Amino acid sequence: MNWEQLLSLKRSGDTHKRLRKEQNETRLGFEVDYDRVIFSSAFRSLQDKTQVIPLSRTDFVHTRLTHSLEVSVVGRSLGRLAGQKILEKHPHLSNIHGYQMNDFGAIVAAAALAHDIGNPPFGHSGEKAIGEYFSHGNGSRFKDQLKPSEYQDLIKFEGNANGFRILTENRPGINGGLRLSYATLGAFMKYPKGSLPHKPTTNIGDKKFGFFQTEKETFLNVAEELGLKQTRSGENLSFARHPLAFLVEAADDICYTIIDFEDGINLGLIDEEYALEYLIKLVKNSINTSKYHSLTSTADRLSYLRALAINTLITEAVEIFLANEKAILAGEFHSSLFDNSSFEAQIKDIIKISVEKIYQSEEVISKEIAGYKMLSLLLDTYTNSFLPEHPSKESNYSKLVRNSVPKLQIPEEQTTYESLLQICSYTASLTDGFTVSSFEKYNGLKI
Repeated sequence: MNWEQLLSLKRSGDTHKRLRKEQNETRLGFEVDYDRVIFSSAFRSLQDKTQVIPLSRTDFVHTRLTHSLEVSVVGRSLGRLAGQKILEKHPHLSNIHGYQMNDFGAIVAAAALAHDIGNPPFGHSGEKAIGEYFSHGNGSRFKDQLKPSEYQDLIKFEGNANGFRILTENRPGINGGLRLSYATLGAFMKYPKGSLPHKPTTNIGDKKFGFFQTEKETFLNVAEELGLKQTRSGENLSFARHPLAFLVEAADDICYTIIDFEDGINLGLIDEEYALEYLIKLVKNSINTSKYHSLTSTADRLSYLRALAINTLITEAVEIFLANEKAILAGEFHSSLFDNSSFEAQIKDIIKISVEKIYQSEEVISKEIAGYKMLSLLLDTYTNSFLPEHPSKESNYSKLVRNSVPKLQIPEEQTTYESLLQICSYTASLTDGFTVSSFEKYNGLKI
């Protein structure tokens, strides 16, 4: 892979090549990507979607929206620092093509901003609830009507693939979704493969999948334009990651490692003294002890350690990325950047505590259980109303349900798979709060 192709400014529907040196410096194409994501309704809905605690009523806790904004800020720094060194190493990118350090930052920031845009209500438990509705719930009745790859898309419903669908989906009057640059779409794609085969290797890019069958052709167009290295051929093909996807992943890793941990402390789920000790281990080489001890409040101590920790991890992630640039461009780097970190032990310790004290806390588990029940009920309601088992015996209730969701319009010519995926994507678009109110409405608990 080469940087000239990987930094493509092409957008869906373009009939001419976009050259970096001809860009308007007041509003660059990669910066337009960021604007389009932040003004999209899908991004706005993240303000009421779970990051740590579902349906939290405290101002301490991050939502998917605040998390995404913070990941984009970290991603911008990662991209700029890496871009500066890449341009020094490959001066023709700047001298001939006109690329600048900030281009790398803008690409990573835009992709990072969008990284959770396809996530359903209630976080990762929402993904599992949708998938298990089709593998173990009433949705399993559709299995015989679907191809193996189509059924796999549903039973392993993936927020990353749904995000790619949102960013690129053709809708009436809107071709190409948000029409982001292919460079940003490539950086967004952490898992450049379909749902089959499921986890075929230990390669980090094979851990999940990045597109549904409905977006396969779009993905192939993006991969071809960017010159991504193909790693498997045939029906279930896959590609090596876009190099900047490693930086997007690192930005996400930094934020959920440090900031979810901070949320746990603020919520009282993690003992302050115990937690601060772990953060200090991470920043022991850069901490100003006298300044730290002069801080009198938990919030100030956390803020100071958080800033140091994030800066420490940004610096190291860029160093690892640059040290492995050749292998990354060759598609031969198969782990996350932090799997090669000198702070790997400290990061794992922090994540272990977060899992035990936050993600497996009674409050989180009880709300995730409720989320399973709600999403299963909504999927049952929508599939029975839009795809009834016996169309000739359709109930008035089904008609009322269809009228209650005007955003969910299913054309008659669609296949069963396309219709089911549309229902899943619509359900995933709902906020936590709207899911609760819909559940109450369909159960007759709310008028």
